Amino acid sequence: MKIICIGRNYAEHAKELKNELPTEPVFFMKPDTALLKEGVFYLPDFTTNLHHEIELVLKISKAGKYIEEQFAHKYFDEIGLGIDFTARDLQDICKAKGLPWEKAKAFDGSAPIGGFFKKEDLQKEIAFELKINGITKQVGNSKDLIFSFDKIIAYVSKFVSLKVGDLIFTGTPEGVGQVKIGDKLEGYLEGNKCLALDIK
Repeated sequence: MKIICIGRNYAEHAKELKNELPTEPVFFMKPDTALLKEGVFYLPDFTTNLHHEIELVLKISKAGKYIEEQFAHKYFDEIGLGIDFTARDLQDICKAKGLPWEKAKAFDGSAPIGGFFKKEDLQKEIAFELKINGITKQVGNSKDLIFSFDKIIAYVSKFVSLKVGDLIFTGTPEGVGQVKIGDKLEGYLEGNKCLALDIK
């Protein structure tokens, strides 16, 4: 199982981080040790500025390579929520030096996920949000994706073979920000709470 993450896939999020809008999907990967089932996340001591990034997550249900966009919908049947935790201070340092920034994105536990729903049980335009301590911090909708689910799968599969059980984090909307010890994070998919995480 591997975790594939799409960056800069919502225009407003790209703007808030002062990034250019991509002309093709930007992706990076996290190891399986980044996966964290909901519950407790222990704030690592190597960062003083850990950011939350709530995302729709696709669960791959069929192996494939060089998948055509028109057939991409056949390669996933479940959608859930995940958080792409980012050590923003480490990422900024790496970016300034022109270095890879896996250590800011791929550390242990940096990809918490919640429950999944069958895609046929969801709306065509999927609404989701993240609340911290009961206050809404991020709101997103799949209709605002720069690159659709099908386009993401087609593009990524040109470079990386997809296998059953792989997860694709599809990008985060605007509103990312810092989490702190004591915070309670809740993710909602079409109004249904499907992710809960305590920061300790």
